[in-house]
Amino acid sequence: MSERSALRVRLDQLVREIAKFGLVGGFGLLVNMAVFNLVRHTTEIPVVRASLIATVVAIACNYVGFRYFTYRDRDKSGRTRELTLFLLFSVVGLVIENGVLYAATYGFGWDTPLQSNFFKFFGIGVATLFRFWSYRTWVFRALPAREAVQTAEAILEQRRHKRPTASAGPRR
Repeated sequence: MSERSALRVRLDQLVREIAKFGLVGGFGLLVNMAVFNLVRHTTEIPVVRASLIATVVAIACNYVGFRYFTYRDRDKSGRTRELTLFLLFSVVGLVIENGVLYAATYGFGWDTPLQSNFFKFFGIGVATLFRFWSYRTWVFRALPAREAVQTAEAILEQRRHKRPTASAGPRR
């Protein structure tokens, strides 16, 4: 496998990963926004607390989607470690997401339903960038064996292409 085709394979894998992450994230976004608006409009819970509840529900849905769909082929040997890191990075994302909403609501007084939904959505977008990086880097790590096999195959393929096609006889 040439360097160019190895790069193409890795790029294709990244595109598929982003698409799967986006699909699960899109479902999580729908859950998050639906729960947020349901809680906000049917209870007296303040806007940021309603958002926190919605984010926690979406985090639970997303873990199931990421583990069993997006990253199902990744290392499953350390589930306790994986879940701990997932929750840690999800809490950081929760703070980012709801920090944006908090600043808009209490810092600037933007508290209409439209403004709350806009800043909730914007906060989710900012937090998603952090979550994608942290989940793929720390939580759902690639199996080392797969990377080793791909690297070995690439090296062997390069060596096959470098061999001379005709030999002049046995070497001494």
